Amino acid sequence: MEEPHSVNSPRTILSFSKRGRTTTASVSFVDPNDEKPNSGEHGPKPFEVYGFVGSITIVVATSPNIPSYAMVIIVLAVIFYIGLNFMSTPPPTSLTTMFDEFSREPSSFLSHMERDEQPIEPISDLGIDKINVLMFDDVK
Repeated sequence: MEEPHSVNSPRTILSFSKRGRTTTASVSFVDPNDEKPNSGEHGPKPFEVYGFVGSITIVVATSPNIPSYAMVIIVLAVIFYIGLNFMSTPPPTSLTTMFDEFSREPSSFLSHMERDEQPIEPISDLGIDKINVLMFDDVK
């Protein structure tokens, strides 16, 4: 019997063997990262498959969810805006809800003039007690 002859190249190993009358040739590709060259295993490695399936799953899973993400963001923005307004508003028991630096009491310096000579009163704020009297005293 003859020993098989092989031709080495950086990419392939080509083997020739003669047994009797038949001549067979086999070509195998050697990967330097393989632990078992020529083991007969073909196909992709498991981590390649997991990466491909994972990327496809992420694309499919996120594309129907974009409208629901937008709805949730809008609802949370409205809730956040309302919460900020509640935080910046003084409590109802605070006097700043009735008086501030622009509040003006009605002037009483025009009371000594006659009714025909009185000009229009300057703009002023009405107190809550006067508003209550004007609105609810006639109910009785």
